Amino acid sequence: MASTAVNGTSNGVSNGFHQDLKVGYIGLGHAGWPIATNLPRRGFPLVVSDANFERAKEFADQFHCEAAPPGSGEGFRDVDVLITMLPNGNIVRDVLLGRTGIAPSLKKGCVVVDMSSADPFNSIELAKDLEVFGLDFIDSPITQRKLHDTDVGKITIMIGAKNNEVVTRVMPVLDAVAKYRFVMGGIGSGHAMKTMNNYIMASSICALADSFVVGTKFGLDPATMLDVLNVGTGRVFASENTMRDEGLTRRYQSGFQLALLVKDLGINKNLAEQMGFSTPLPALLHERLGKALKEVEPDACHAKCLRAWEKWADITLKQSPIPTTPAIPED
Repeated sequence: MASTAVNGTSNGVSNGFHQDLKVGYIGLGHAGWPIATNLPRRGFPLVVSDANFERAKEFADQFHCEAAPPGSGEGFRDVDVLITMLPNGNIVRDVLLGRTGIAPSLKKGCVVVDMSSADPFNSIELAKDLEVFGLDFIDSPITQRKLHDTDVGKITIMIGAKNNEVVTRVMPVLDAVAKYRFVMGGIGSGHAMKTMNNYIMASSICALADSFVVGTKFGLDPATMLDVLNVGTGRVFASENTMRDEGLTRRYQSGFQLALLVKDLGINKNLAEQMGFSTPLPALLHERLGKALKEVEPDACHAKCLRAWEKWADITLKQSPIPTTPAIPED
């Protein structure tokens, strides 16, 4: 299937209420909760679930929808679209096809939309296994231009699907949570693009961390370094957002765990190897950030990798206040 870009909300889909599509949503973590809030606000009947059932009930009470206990498919029997937003593809498979998997409970024709970050090859196999139950599958991981775009329906999604008809069926739901929607190709293509996105993002994070410690040793101020980068050719998401807002401030509230980034880099390394392309950078990034993960708590924000660089360089980076002005000033 050819790659296409569907931007904004001009797909012939109304921005009003969508009582004709009932949505199931599994995974109310750092990204899952804010993404899910966009659905009841856009009028979709919704049933949510999470490994922490109390969290699901809290969401249901707050947004006036249904909550289903984990491992029970009963609450999802009549959903038209089921979204999964979980830490990795193995958990997605277990939720759907494990011992208490809910796939047998879903009605035929339901479309499973996996917004998790997962291995594209595993997604291809998962789609085949779900076909046995009459279910369609779309891999639709997310990225974003600004931190917390998840909260306001402005994320970017990368879509992999067997055909455009399946994408069209779920587009009203995707419209509700995403501002930018790109159909990348067949099943697995969305997850392949996601791993490339995070690979490039991780490259910039490591380059910034290196530059902070080298610059500090020379006498440069890291916050001023970011000011320069953000109006120059070195500007990247991490300089505008992650390291500026969360890293140098030591707030560490990006909502994205370093452990998940390391996991994604492992997927990227495997993808490059499977494609027969020899390049040292994926393995270097995976090793470097994996080493950094050992220096912080397991659920640490990915910006906290700076702590490892400080230890390796035997310095303490100057802490900066939380910025109150845009990274890129108005001309």
